[in-house]
Amino acid sequence: MSTSKSTKKSWHYIALLILAGEAVFILPFVLARVFRATVLDVFEINNTEIGLCFSIYGLVALGSYLVGGPLADRFPSRKLMGVALLLTAAGGLVYVNNPSFLTLKILYGYWGFTTIFLFWAGMIKATRVWGGTDDQGKAFGFLDGGRGLVGALFGLLGLLIFATFVGDASENLETLNRAEAFQQVVYTSSMIVAAIGVLVFFFLKLKHEESVIIQKEKITFQNIKTVLKLPSVWLLMIIILCAYVGYKITDIFSLYAREVMNYTEVEAAQTGTFLLFIRPVVGVVIGFLADRSRASIYLSLGFILTIVGAILFASGILPNSTTLFFFTTISITAVGVYSARVLYFAVMEEGKIPLLLTGTAVGVISFVGYTPDIFAGPMIGYFLDGWKGETGHQYVFWALAGFSVVGLIASLIFNTLAKKIK
Repeated sequence: MSTSKSTKKSWHYIALLILAGEAVFILPFVLARVFRATVLDVFEINNTEIGLCFSIYGLVALGSYLVGGPLADRFPSRKLMGVALLLTAAGGLVYVNNPSFLTLKILYGYWGFTTIFLFWAGMIKATRVWGGTDDQGKAFGFLDGGRGLVGALFGLLGLLIFATFVGDASENLETLNRAEAFQQVVYTSSMIVAAIGVLVFFFLKLKHEESVIIQKEKITFQNIKTVLKLPSVWLLMIIILCAYVGYKITDIFSLYAREVMNYTEVEAAQTGTFLLFIRPVVGVVIGFLADRSRASIYLSLGFILTIVGAILFASGILPNSTTLFFFTTISITAVGVYSARVLYFAVMEEGKIPLLLTGTAVGVISFVGYTPDIFAGPMIGYFLDGWKGETGHQYVFWALAGFSVVGLIASLIFNTLAKKIK
């Protein structure tokens, strides 16, 4: 795969990809991650019910991955992504009015369509094109690390807005106060997402886009059959599934701080925001290291670190430990989870997946790889609601350790296979 020098110098292009790549998930996921305890109280739902919302999102997204993937091989990414961002922001107008549980489930189904069908494969293909043959680690490292920074800034902005409206964090807040504060966070986020959508639609262009981005003249079922014949595609399905379980479980770190470490709501939200600031550092560092060696090696390392962190959480030693040890364990787990997340699409070049069929391959891989959107939420909710307090959290982290072991095995096999076909 070749990429012109002008493509690599298009920093405005990767900057817009970074902004768009995280902005599209702010409303359905980032706010729920940072303000998990608040969301449960304001909408009067429990962990199992918010997990069900995520599952509905995942079910809709599942079909959207498979059908939307080939669109990225046919149409310009900027148009697909720009429209997706505007439609996602429109959902914020429903979210901000404290919808009923039924409406919330419908809203998450809607977001499952808007954030995936037109958006996901186009973003991955555009990133792969920007990275060229030799800089896939850098490209996806910048993308995920940058997305982490954007998410952290959104989380910090939301935290500041929330803290401003609730006043003294030490007070026992009324649900009405929480709702009003959270509404301001949602309003602000929706406006920013819409603005980014407009920028992407008009300005996500490469100077020589027509000669760099390869687009197929038509969409055929044969394209799907072609990518399914590649062993690397099947291994990536397993790798992404296992890594994504880890990413979904990072949603409960702020809740762990609240329920197990007995932090206040604002302190718990600060814990979630701290995680978001780890992600950009990991993205950039791991991306550069992967380009100097083999991305699949660092992918395996990510799973190893996740296993270590998960076992520390599951062991039950954290509640009696210092704050420093608590944040050290969070950091180990987060570095592992984010390293795997950065690299699981960066190894497409290693796995010899054709650039021409990137969108189709991403759709097929994601169809299986992102199934945790369906089952991870209910699984987490089942453990947390079935075993209150520390015990439920321990079960969640034992599950994380198990999935990470499977992911490690698949990544080691991928590395061996990539050496043979290089």
